[in-house]
Amino acid sequence: MKRALIVMVALLAMVAFVSGVMAQAPAQTQKPAAPAVEKTAPAPEKPKPAAEKPKTDKSKAMKFAGAVAGYEAGKMIKVKGAKDKEMAFDLTADTKMKGEVKEGAKVTVMYKKDGAKMVATSISVTPEKKAPPKKEKAS
Repeated sequence: MKRALIVMVALLAMVAFVSGVMAQAPAQTQKPAAPAVEKTAPAPEKPKPAAEKPKTDKSKAMKFAGAVAGYEAGKMIKVKGAKDKEMAFDLTADTKMKGEVKEGAKVTVMYKKDGAKMVATSISVTPEKKAPPKKEKAS
């Protein structure tokens, strides 16, 4: 019992010293004062180019193409792509639809990751190519 009490007191003393060190603010170095300089009129700011936009790392637009495996209007779409890879995308009111989406249709989905979800920003249906009519040879 005495031994356990001594160990507990030693541990509490160590925690007290360590927490005191952690709570200290880092030392700041004094910078020499800059000499006073008379300010002149500020230079006019250059306008930023219109193409320069703030970048967001969290939501890059990505692309997935394949055949529609399942579709619920306004809710979600499942697309089966190359190598039988199937992906599900949530649809929002902002999702742009180009063409009529139906099961089996070839689509290209532009999407962004929102946490664990993949949210479709646009869906483009690839129109089916109709085979040209075959010509019969006259014998």
